[in-house]
Amino acid sequence: MEPKKLKIGLIGAGVFGGYHANKLAAHEQVDFLGLFDPDVERSSALAEKHGVKSYKGPSDLFSAVDAVVIACPAIYHGENAIAALQANCHALIEKPIATSLEEAEKIVSLAEEKNLIVQIGHQERFVAAAIGLDKTGETPTHIIAVRNTGYSPRGTDTSVTLDLMTHDIDLCCLLMGEAPISVSGASEPVKSKTPDTARAELNFANGTAILSASRVEEGVSRQMTLKYPSGTVLIDFAAKTLQHNTSFALNADFGAVPSAADSLGAATNSFIAAILDGAPVSASAQDGLTAARVALQIDG
Repeated sequence: MEPKKLKIGLIGAGVFGGYHANKLAAHEQVDFLGLFDPDVERSSALAEKHGVKSYKGPSDLFSAVDAVVIACPAIYHGENAIAALQANCHALIEKPIATSLEEAEKIVSLAEEKNLIVQIGHQERFVAAAIGLDKTGETPTHIIAVRNTGYSPRGTDTSVTLDLMTHDIDLCCLLMGEAPISVSGASEPVKSKTPDTARAELNFANGTAILSASRVEEGVSRQMTLKYPSGTVLIDFAAKTLQHNTSFALNADFGAVPSAADSLGAATNSFIAAILDGAPVSASAQDGLTAARVALQIDG
C-alpha cells in the first residue's frame, strides 16, 4: 500500500531553507513540489538540486501545495505564514513564529479559524523529550539557562532574544507548564543593529527562570540547570551531557536518540504526522505566540 503523501512547498533557499529542503526531498510521505526565494539565482540552484520547481512568487507556490515550510529570514516569517494560512496551507514555521505580536496573534487566529496545522520550529523540545524531562512528574522551582554562540551576520535581522533565547523561553514554559506571570530583562546591540545580548528573569506561579543569551562570544555554550524539589539536573546541550542527583529516569545518552540527534528531521516527521494522521503538534502556534510575547517583552 502506497503511503499517504502531502504536497509541500518551501519558502526560503538560504542555509536553513537548504536543510529543510533536504528533509522534504527525503521524506517518503512528501511530494516536494518546489520553493520560492526572492534571490532567483539561489532559489533556482536549490530547486535544481532537488529536481523541483522554483516559483515566481509565494502566492503561486501556496496555490500548488497543501502545506508549506517557512524558513526565510525571521522578519518575513509573519507575512509569509499569514499569506499561506489565508491560502489554506498548513505551515511549519521556523522559530520565531513572527517578529511582531500582531503577526503572531494573527497566525494563531487564522489557524484556529481555518482549522489548519501550524507548527513552530522549537526543536529543543525533542531533545528535552529524549532526556525524559517530560516524564519527571515534578515541576522545576528554578531554572538557569545560558545560550551563547559566536558572531555571524545570519540571523541578525532580529534580536538574539527571538533568534536564540527563544529556545530556552519555550523550554521554560514547557517545563513549568505555563506562561510566566511576569517578565523582566533587557537586550542590547553589540555588533548588529538588533540586540546581540540579552538577559531575563521569568517568574512563574511556582518558580523562576534566569536566562542569558549572546551571539558575540568566542565559543559555543548551551547549558541549562534545573532545580526540582527532589534534586538538580545539569544539561549541556552542546556537549550532549547530563548530570543529576534525582531519582528521575533520565537518559544520559540522549544525544544518541534519533529525534534528538536529528531534531529537524523529527520536526518534519511531527508536522507531517499532525496533518495526515491527526498526531499532536510538537510546538503549536500558541506555543510560538507565548515564546514570542516573552521575547518581545524582554526586548522592550
